[in-house]
Amino acid sequence: MRKPPRKRGPFASARREVSETGEPGRSSAQTASPSYRLAFEDVDFLLRQDLRPVRLQLELLKPELLQQQHGIKSTVAVFGSARIPSPERAQSVLGLAEEEARNRPKDRVAARRLAVARRMVANSRYYEEARRFARIVTGTCAGEHVCDFVVKTGGGPGIMEAANRGADDIGGKSIGLNIVLPMEQEPNSYITPDLCFRFHYFAIRKMHFLTRSKALVVFPGGFGTLDELFEAATLIQTGKIDPIPILLFGREYWERVINIDAMINEGMVALEDKDIFTFVETAEEAWNCIADFYRLPK
Repeated sequence: MRKPPRKRGPFASARREVSETGEPGRSSAQTASPSYRLAFEDVDFLLRQDLRPVRLQLELLKPELLQQQHGIKSTVAVFGSARIPSPERAQSVLGLAEEEARNRPKDRVAARRLAVARRMVANSRYYEEARRFARIVTGTCAGEHVCDFVVKTGGGPGIMEAANRGADDIGGKSIGLNIVLPMEQEPNSYITPDLCFRFHYFAIRKMHFLTRSKALVVFPGGFGTLDELFEAATLIQTGKIDPIPILLFGREYWERVINIDAMINEGMVALEDKDIFTFVETAEEAWNCIADFYRLPK
C-alpha cells in the first residue's frame, strides 16, 4: 500500500529550488555570497534598519496567530512589580538582611536593605493575592474547550510569576509576554509554554497586552507598571478603546503614589476620569468587580 504524499510546508518549493541549484555539495563565490540567501532566511538582511516595518509586522502577527490557534477568546491582564517576592522568599531575604544589620550596626547600606526587606515582607501579601486571583479567574472561566478570561502577564518574576502560577495551580492556560531587556530576563516557569512570547518592541507588546483584554488588574509596581496603567487609562479616557475595568490592588499604596485628586484640582483631568479606576484589596473583590461589569455568574 502506497503511503500518501507528505505535506510540504509553505516554503518547501523555495527550499527545494535552493537545494537543487547547482551540483550537490558544490559551492562557489556566487552561492557563498549573502546576496544569494533567501530573503526570509537572511537574518542580517531582516535586521537592517529598512526592514523595521517588516519586523514590527512579524512581531504583531506571530502571537496573534498562535493565540488564535489556541482558541484564546479573551484575557485578563495582570500587572505589578517584578520585585515583589513570594512570602517564603521575602522571609528568607529578611533573615539575611537582619543578620547583616546585626553584624554591621552602623552601616547605612545595611540599614537600608533591612528596611526594604521589611517592606517586601509586607508587600508579599500581594503575591498571594495575585496567585489567588488567577486561580479564581481560571477556575471560573477556563475549561478544556473554553479560553475566556485567560490570565496574561509580562512573563517575568514577582507579581507576574504569581499570576501565571495561580493559573498553573489548577491546570489552566496562561500567557506570558516577555521582553528583551539589557539585563537577562527569562520567562517564569508557570507560563503555558505554547503561549510564552518574546518581544523586542515595547509598542507591540503593549498592543498585545490590551488586545483581547477584558480587564486590567494592577498590583503595586514601579515605572513599568505605571507605564502600562496610564497607557490603558489614556486609551479609555480618549475613547480609543471601550471601557474595561481597571482594578488597582491596594488603595493605600496607589493613593500615595498617584494623586489623582491633585490633577483634578489643577484642571489637568476631569472629575469623571477618576471613575476609570477601582480600588480593591482582595482577589475575591477583584473578581466580583469583573463579574459585575460583564454580568457573569459569581
